[in-house]
Order: sequence, then C-alpha cells, then structure tokens
Amino acid sequence: MDAHQMQSLDELTIEQLRAAGSVKWTAFPGKIGAFVAEMDFGTAEPITRALHEAVDAGVFGYLPAAMSDRMSEAYTDWAGRRYGWTVDPGDVHPVADVLAALELTIDFFCEPDSAVVLPTPAYMPFLTVPLLHGRRIIQVPMAREGGRYVYDLAALDAAFADGGGLLVLCNPHNPIGRVLETEEMVAISEVVQRHGARVFSDEIHAPLVYSPGRHVPYASVNEAAAGHTLTATSASKAWNLPGLKCAQVVASNDADRALWREHGKSFEHGAANLGVVANTAAYTAGEPWLAGVLEYLDGNRRRLAELVAEHLPGVRYTPPEGTYLAWLDFRGVEVGGAASATAFLASRAGVATTDGAQCGQAGEGFVRYNLATPRPIMEETVAAMGRAVREIR
Repeated sequence: MDAHQMQSLDELTIEQLRAAGSVKWTAFPGKIGAFVAEMDFGTAEPITRALHEAVDAGVFGYLPAAMSDRMSEAYTDWAGRRYGWTVDPGDVHPVADVLAALELTIDFFCEPDSAVVLPTPAYMPFLTVPLLHGRRIIQVPMAREGGRYVYDLAALDAAFADGGGLLVLCNPHNPIGRVLETEEMVAISEVVQRHGARVFSDEIHAPLVYSPGRHVPYASVNEAAAGHTLTATSASKAWNLPGLKCAQVVASNDADRALWREHGKSFEHGAANLGVVANTAAYTAGEPWLAGVLEYLDGNRRRLAELVAEHLPGVRYTPPEGTYLAWLDFRGVEVGGAASATAFLASRAGVATTDGAQCGQAGEGFVRYNLATPRPIMEETVAAMGRAVREIR
C-alpha cells in the first residue's frame, strides 16, 4: 500500500462506510461503529480477483479436495515464511471459523466434562460457547507486570487443579493486544503438561503484529506444546474476510491426527468454497497489501495514544502489540450514572464500542475500541468521547 493508497483511506467518510452496509456501521444506526472486529479498509486486490474468478467458474458445490489442499499448502508456506513454523500441509484442515474449531475441540479433543480455563479479559464468545457445550468456565484474570498483561501461572495451575482440562489461549490476545513471547509460552506449556491438559490456541490475529514484535505459534515452542495443542487460525481478521466462513485447524501430534482422520469430514463441514479461495489468495498474494495496512494501523495505534492523552486524560491506554483492538481503561472516569462506559459513550458521544464486562469480570470498567478505521474518523471519534466526558465533569 503506497502513500496514495494510505491517503485514500484517510479520505473515506462515515457516510461512505455506512452506505457500504457492514455490521460495524449499520448495527447501531446513527452511531460511529467501533465495536465489532471488522476493518474499514476493504481487502487485497488479489483476493477480490480470485473471488471473481471463482464466481465466474461457478465453484458453488461441495468443497473439492484439490481446493482445500491448495489452501493447506498456502498456509504452510505462509507459516514457514512468516513465523518460521514448519508445518505439513496434511496437518492443516479447513473449518468454518475459529469458534467452530473451539466447539469441536471441546467436544472431541479434551476430557469429557472437564472445565474450560479462560484467561480474562477474553474474546466475548469464549465466555458463552463452552456453556452451550455443557462445560464449566474457570476465569483466570491476567496479572499485570511492568504495565503489561501477563499470565498468572499460579492461578493457571490452581484452575487446572480445580478440574480444568482445556486452556483457551489467545495470541495475539483479543481484547488486550498482547503478543506472547516464547519464554512466556514455554512456562504456560509446563503448567498445562503437568496437569495432562489440552490447549486450544486461537491465533486468528497472528498476521497483525507490530514491529519489533513477532508472532510465534504456541505449538512451535516445544514438543510438549505440540503434543497438547490444536491451533486455530484464519486470514479473516488480517484481510477482512470474516463473512466468507473459512479458518484453519493445525494438528501437531499423532493422536489428534488419528482423530481427524476418523472424523475429519464432519469437522470440516461448513468451510465455504469462496472462503477457502480467499484464504488461499491472502496467504499466497496478500502480503504486500497487509504490509501497508499494518503500517497504517501502527500509525493509528500510536496516534490513539496522543488522542487519549489530549481528550480523555482520565483514561489509561497502552498501544496493542498486535490486533487492531484498543483496550481503554475507563475505571477512573465519571460516566454520569450510565450502566457502563460503553453505554455512556453510545448515548452521550454517539460511539458504539464493546463493553469490557462482556470479556469477563476482569474487563469491568474497560472499553474495547476498534482502531481499524480512517484516521480522521478515529480523531473525530475520540474528540466526541472527550466532549461527552467534559460535559459530565
């Protein structure tokens, strides 16, 4: 993405975004959309070209093996190039989305009736999906160390001792934006291994990591992690494709490979042909576009720090290390009797955000804000938040 293309992002207007009709801009009429994890930047031209070609070819039947295999090979090439992770294409499988991958992991790949261990604050559906599958959730609040969120290993150990059988690990972490380092993941793997538990590693935001950070797949850190992990990922967040219904599950041990051979057709049901085509194109030809978007997002996350300091002096914000989600601490701000900071921002500033309480008890008083928007709109949004706060004061 060159300077001209970045300028064109700046020129996008709220009216144009609403007219495009995305959930982000239509779910709350008249409000600025900053809640759901969609970007306002479209997607890469090689992806749209591949989709047009697929539509012209009429690939609307069941998913052909050759199409699925191309996606698996594209992902393994991407993982090797981007993460230094050597993966056999035969271990990469299509599923509808990451939540479908979590559901099958709960049902088939961990001990029956064991609890789900969930570090919080967490992606909102992680607090509801396990319940639908009859599983208890043990929330483990993240600790703070040097201004960063980190895993509380003692609390994690206690959660497994209390009946936890599956850790939901999110890296890069939605909503807090942490990108875990290898040493952290090795320490986590030792706790998991000690209890004979499993890990579901949600790495959907893996391509969205800012320099000098680097995504390291959890299953790649040691043999123990590979032996107890199912990894789920997708091109959907980095290239703005969530509606196309395609993700990848990566198996990394023989037991999981055998179970997939037995039940794989059922597990893979729901992955859409056009989603597979789009994911393949993203991994093979979408890197230049992504580089430009990451540069723009990097500018946004840094600019947001300046805007918060200027307009929201009572709010605390640390720029995310990955993702395009900002985690804003409104606990020190008066919200005029509103039920939450999110309700206050919607009613008084006209900005639709995500209530941190939906991310678990550790998220109460926080707001998840989507910064993947044109910079002038972000500036307008934070200024509106600031005016609302000053009016209360």
